[in-house]
Amino acid sequence: MKDVVKIRGLKSGLQLLFDKTAPFDAIKDAILEKLTTGDKFFIRGTTVFIDKNNFSAEEIEQLRRLFHRHGMLFSENLPVTKPKFSPPPAPPAPVVEQQVEKEKVKPTLVVNRTLRGGQEVRTESSVLVFGNVNPGAQIIAGGSIDIRGTCRGMVHAGAFGDQTACIVADKLRPIQIRIADLIARPPDNMKSAVQAERASIKNGYIVFEPILR
Repeated sequence: MKDVVKIRGLKSGLQLLFDKTAPFDAIKDAILEKLTTGDKFFIRGTTVFIDKNNFSAEEIEQLRRLFHRHGMLFSENLPVTKPKFSPPPAPPAPVVEQQVEKEKVKPTLVVNRTLRGGQEVRTESSVLVFGNVNPGAQIIAGGSIDIRGTCRGMVHAGAFGDQTACIVADKLRPIQIRIADLIARPPDNMKSAVQAERASIKNGYIVFEPILR
């Protein structure tokens, strides 16, 4: 059966894609079902984007009220993607002496405690946590995230666009997981971990897999 509403993760929130052949009432019912059945993509405070060209002004207003009742932010204007700037090529270096400048590597941030609900770690580097990440806690890192414990909070690796970043935990059960601009959550039927687990991007998707430390 074709999905009436599909979800696409963006850096600034979620974009909803609709079956253009479906009537508005079917679309509205599908959204309401996702909101009321605890779909973990729809976290309170998340901005939801839709294409206003697909709906009338009255339908837009109905969707706005629906999302606001469930604590979601709403926008009928899709975010604009800024074009990447390509700087002009640098002039060739003189052949007097080759000097290789080492890439500046940011040190890993080490957290020697359990992160409880309401606590947040935000850094441009990678993060290593010796403890658990409880529900309501979150980690936002520019690099990878390694949790020597159970992760049940919200974790975002590669927050500045690094799609090579990964998330590792002894038990990976986050409320929401993000790598670069992709959003996911563990499958509902994921078995209890007997070894560490890793989430990484493969072929444009976030993939969960067991690993050996």
